[in-house]
Amino acid sequence: MPRVIVTRPAREAAHWVQLLGARGVDAVALPLIAIGPCRDAAAEQALTQAHARLAQYRALMFVSGNAVFHFFEPNKALALDGQALAAIKTRAWAPGPGTARALEQAGVPPGCIDGPAPDAPQFDSEALWQQVSGQIQPGDCVLIVRGRSSTPQGVHESPGNGRDWLARQIEAAGGTVEFVVAYQRGAPHFSAREVALAQQAACDGSIWLLSSSEAVAHLTEALPGQHWGAAHALATHPRIAEAARAAGFGTVRECRPALEDVVASIESAA
Repeated sequence: MPRVIVTRPAREAAHWVQLLGARGVDAVALPLIAIGPCRDAAAEQALTQAHARLAQYRALMFVSGNAVFHFFEPNKALALDGQALAAIKTRAWAPGPGTARALEQAGVPPGCIDGPAPDAPQFDSEALWQQVSGQIQPGDCVLIVRGRSSTPQGVHESPGNGRDWLARQIEAAGGTVEFVVAYQRGAPHFSAREVALAQQAACDGSIWLLSSSEAVAHLTEALPGQHWGAAHALATHPRIAEAARAAGFGTVRECRPALEDVVASIESAA
């Protein structure tokens, strides 16, 4: 069975390496997105204000597990008092099971969490909306908790096809949308060992497990002269698969981001 390169941010990558290892898959973490708290004063103030106004939101939509972690981390009392969401009838929306798991770990009651159906073709904003569209009434407000990207050129809001699409659906249903930044994404700083691992994995039959288009961009930026024609990618969304093909990956397959689907795809490539 081929080795798998897990490219999620460090915290999730470690979890996936453990899960895959328990299934007999040789997996190694090579995070392609660095995650950290957002230290911008204006963003921190907006986050504090969002914590204080939970009751005004119909729902809080978290774009990822990192959004959950960094939304609750500055206010541990809020995280520990997850029953508050139930008391004020605010829902927590998760685009996938990883985000839902992070919400439960933060203390949010499972009964307050909405997400795509377990058998949804994809875990994304489109699948989430199929489950939650009936919750929105005219005048309802949804808070979307997201991250932002930092580059050598500065900090900027990266395009978010899913969250922007979701915002348009909410507005079309008569609701309003607010955004708050809870964390910051950036390119990884590869060690010499990580550079060597990436170069080897580009041509030795390893499978790159890709779960972000931004991660693909970081990989090609970190190894600008690398040829990817012999590399194998397993992408967990069509948009990510498109980014991998554009980067030059010779073999690109798609699968749902659920563990069972990922393992089955890896085993089929053996």
